[in-house]
Amino acid sequence: MSIAAALGESVSGDSAPPPRRTAQRAHLVLLGPGLIYLVLFFVVPVGALLATSLYVPVPGGDVGEYQPALHWQNYTDAIAQFWPAILRSFWFAFLATVASLVIGYPLAYAIAVRARGRKLLQGLLLVLVVAPFFTSFILRTIAWKQILADDALVVTLLHWLHLLPADERLTATPFAVVSGLTYNFLPFMVLPIFAALERLDSRLLEAGADLYASPTTTFRTVTWPLSMPGVVAGTLLVFIPAAGDYVNASLLGNNTNTAMVGQVIDARFFKVLDYPTAASLSVVLMVAILLLVGAYIRRSGTEDLL
Repeated sequence: MSIAAALGESVSGDSAPPPRRTAQRAHLVLLGPGLIYLVLFFVVPVGALLATSLYVPVPGGDVGEYQPALHWQNYTDAIAQFWPAILRSFWFAFLATVASLVIGYPLAYAIAVRARGRKLLQGLLLVLVVAPFFTSFILRTIAWKQILADDALVVTLLHWLHLLPADERLTATPFAVVSGLTYNFLPFMVLPIFAALERLDSRLLEAGADLYASPTTTFRTVTWPLSMPGVVAGTLLVFIPAAGDYVNASLLGNNTNTAMVGQVIDARFFKVLDYPTAASLSVVLMVAILLLVGAYIRRSGTEDLL
């Protein structure tokens, strides 16, 4: 068969679809389930939440009956009434994030750097970090409530050392709520920092020592900057859920001085049946967290995490 005949047959026959079009179809097939999941379980619920936040009560209707509207005053009313709980939530989340960083960074450093090369020890320490996840979140918080109880060892010892007045207690205080938040979300701080430090080239630390840099200088100029992606990820993983948490505030606080916005949303939705206010507070919390997170990431110089 001649070359011309062969070319003629190939042109006249059915041609295969272009590789680029096939790749695009493959991408759509692979992305399809994820996009459907996001639309059904994120976009639709957020849209319903925004719509509910603008509802108004049905004239002459029973408690809990609302009708669609565009009542933007729901937001101003919710903020004016519950702004202390909103600010308290962010303050408690900030304190828990700082405490988790202070406790978690040395722990992650010890596991990733000091225990490097000893896989058995590293594995054991990592298991101890994630072991609390094998217990229910609520049970862990109840256990923390027992630790800080008035007749528990901690309070008794503090009274004996005169570090806590005899008529003071630790439960139902901001200290208890922040302690519970720190304890419950500490692994979310340790693991990202450990992952960042695990990738740290030990030769950089050796180079700092060879250049007569002190351990403090080496940490400040080498270790800390290279571990910043882990620090940023850990602080976000702690701050975001802590700001909206209501379990710790309910079990370890449960008073006006410790009420967080998640606790208020729960009460307005399930007890008062004030759905627009609960939805408005949820939207305010979500928008405030997005703004704070965006500013924090840009300030820390890790915009690639956005």
